[in-house]
Amino acid sequence: MAKNPNIKVRPWCPFCGQEVNPPTEPLKRKIDEFKVGNCQCGAVYTSDPTGFNVGAAMVECMIYACDENPDLAWELVADDDFLTGRIDNYDEVTHQVYEFKNVDGRRVAGVLYFIRLTRDLADLSKRLKHHKEKTDEVTSKPMAKLVVPPLEPERDPKRKKKRADKSKIKELVFSGNIDALVDFCFDDMKTLRFMLRLLYDPDEGKRWYCAQVIGQVCARLSTRKPGVVSDMLHRLYESCTDSASTHWGLLEAIGSIIAARPDIFGGFARHLLMYRGVPTSRALVLWAMGTIAETSPEVVRNTPIYSVFSSVNDPDPLIRGQAIRLFGRINAVELKSKIEEQVNDSAPLTVYEKGLPEHTTVGRLAHEALALMTE
Repeated sequence: MAKNPNIKVRPWCPFCGQEVNPPTEPLKRKIDEFKVGNCQCGAVYTSDPTGFNVGAAMVECMIYACDENPDLAWELVADDDFLTGRIDNYDEVTHQVYEFKNVDGRRVAGVLYFIRLTRDLADLSKRLKHHKEKTDEVTSKPMAKLVVPPLEPERDPKRKKKRADKSKIKELVFSGNIDALVDFCFDDMKTLRFMLRLLYDPDEGKRWYCAQVIGQVCARLSTRKPGVVSDMLHRLYESCTDSASTHWGLLEAIGSIIAARPDIFGGFARHLLMYRGVPTSRALVLWAMGTIAETSPEVVRNTPIYSVFSSVNDPDPLIRGQAIRLFGRINAVELKSKIEEQVNDSAPLTVYEKGLPEHTTVGRLAHEALALMTE
């Protein structure tokens, strides 16, 4: 009997050595998709039948391993968070791996790409998926706590428009005259610029109060001119990224604006997390996300918020407290045990609510967060 010149074997898992079943079509259909499969050891795999789209297959495999959570997938670090493996010369038609790339005149160059998450990451992915499934019904409903300001009355086009000046705007801001500031915004767009200048103040209390006023003014202005507020948010983010500028009050203002109208500007919330790695901005990012979560927890939950989960154990009580405040408001039950460990923490901190300081402790914030959490 002649020896078969092209040896073939059934594909196997590179992690545990067991034979794997043929990949199947994913339940969740996409425009660009690959067949996927699961191994008994916890690994997942995708099939690229041509061998020309291995990069796309890798991405698909990572997202599939993270239970269709692309934000989590892009946060993973190779070798630390997951292991990879691949099998070449795979034929999707026969579900065999061949020694050579030619079978009966047919090219065989498919690739099975494998990924296995570490146990901690796999557990986190499942918890995030479970929480998302539980909250899908809630997030599809209107934002219960959100109070949408009524549509601003249309201004008379024949009116005599007011001209804004720095001293007048400063007086109105610190007197809390929102009505007059909104009128000035409709008459002279320089009003917003003058308000933003007030953020550059060494007095922390003034910065927080000014940020709150800016949020309230923008909430009403957005009923008629949302594009103006959107452009301002873009400029604020650009200023935060500029290493040559001072960031005083910018993240606070961004958080206040989004929190006032998350139904319009909620898409800007995820960009706050870009600054979580900056030591001077970490607490402000957590405060901003927590403030947004007060009226719209679903907006925060739809961001890669798990990237700041470790902040609950940060040695800085300000960061720790702001994180606990945030996680309670988004019902992060996956961190409930961590927060329970903080209930006796007497470290003091100051949290600004609606522009005013509130002196509290980490333990008190932990009690408040646990009271908000429901399984």
